[in-house]
Amino acid sequence: MTETNSTRLPTMLEAVISIFSLVAGIGISIFIFGLDPQIPMLLGVGVAGIIAWRCGYSWDAIQDAMVKGIGNALPAIIILLVIGMLIGVWIVSGVVPTLLYYGMKILSPEVFLPSALIICAITSLATGTSWGTTGTIGIALMGIGSGLGFPLPLVAGAVLSGSYFGDKMSPLSDTTNLAPAMAGTDLYTHIRHMANTSGIAFGLTLIIEIVLGLSYSAEGGDLVKVNEILTTLDSNFMINPVMLIPPIVVMVASFKKIPALPGIAMGVITAAIIGFGLQGVSFEQMMNVGFAGNSSETGVASVDDLLSRGGMESMLYTISIVFVAMMFGGIMEKTNQLKVLVAIILEKAESTGSLIASTVFTTLAANVLLCDQYMSVVMGARTYAQEFESRGIHAKNLSRIVEDSGTVTANLIPWNSGGAYQAGVLGVATIAYAPFAFFCWLSPIVTLLFGFFNFNIPKIEDDPDTQLSSKD
Repeated sequence: MTETNSTRLPTMLEAVISIFSLVAGIGISIFIFGLDPQIPMLLGVGVAGIIAWRCGYSWDAIQDAMVKGIGNALPAIIILLVIGMLIGVWIVSGVVPTLLYYGMKILSPEVFLPSALIICAITSLATGTSWGTTGTIGIALMGIGSGLGFPLPLVAGAVLSGSYFGDKMSPLSDTTNLAPAMAGTDLYTHIRHMANTSGIAFGLTLIIEIVLGLSYSAEGGDLVKVNEILTTLDSNFMINPVMLIPPIVVMVASFKKIPALPGIAMGVITAAIIGFGLQGVSFEQMMNVGFAGNSSETGVASVDDLLSRGGMESMLYTISIVFVAMMFGGIMEKTNQLKVLVAIILEKAESTGSLIASTVFTTLAANVLLCDQYMSVVMGARTYAQEFESRGIHAKNLSRIVEDSGTVTANLIPWNSGGAYQAGVLGVATIAYAPFAFFCWLSPIVTLLFGFFNFNIPKIEDDPDTQLSSKD
């Protein structure tokens, strides 16, 4: 980004005005008027741009910051488009109907929620992607849960809790590799150290899901509705174990460390071949559902609601949120508006507990303001890496903290790329599923408690071989 000699750091008041304009605008629009967040976010971008201009940045510099912010999100946007296509193709090819059919045959109401949690955790751990898990297995579980009579926000919470646990504990995950690299330690040291806080948060979540599942099973699942869905699926699609090949292909591709985009594309191509050969789908129909999604017309409303979705077009709403969010994040990052607030926070962080709390708060704030989990991990880790090192606190603590408070909370924020994506894929508003994504908000609470009680916060001298320099 181009800067002139006359640029200056923003004042705290100026930085607060930018943040307040975004948060207040979104809050008023969503919670009072029930509006979509894009335009209020765009107004926040305008205020942040005005503050940047007051600090001496030219329009070209501000525009470059917005473009760079969008550029950082382009890999995620491409994946969004392909996931949309995958959903449509998997439905029309019979993959999703088969997953729904077998799942509803196997999973009973009393074990559904804990089973969904564990299934998503294992899948995400094996593949290293929460997004891929929710976009494939998660979609099927949402349909099964609906058929069993569970509220969709409750099901989405279990799906997301399992998916994000597996994501943050998997050596294949991009954020799990990013966090230790930014903090200054190695990957497997980071994963082992996360097992403490993540294990507690996941255990508590599992207990909650078991209790919730038993309470709903006591009310009785809607077995008539389940049987109606099973009969409709069986009469409209060829239900066959062959249809499970595309999900297996995606999982194997991820396990083999094939990048997400070609791995998902392999799942699309495999499903399309099966759709042509076994379901009798035409080439024209396959192209249409890849872009516009599937339109189910079985005559059974519950089935049509489950199967009328997908397509690249369905992701355009989510992508518009990501675009505007990253414009705001680009300005805030490049003009140091968030950095000014962090510096003030750091001055007051005297104890280890307050330093950890400051790191958690900064990482969460970055998720809210920079609207991207990767940027929150980078901001949290790079802002505090040298401070942790100067105090003799091992970097694996920092990498754990930014994962506990950054990676898993992105999906709780409606305008964050994670929240926007998950809402679009699962078909449930972020503010609706957030209270039930227990693991995602228990994780930062557990890591805060570890900090305040100074529990399992090793020093550099305790493990010097895995401490890397925090300097660039």
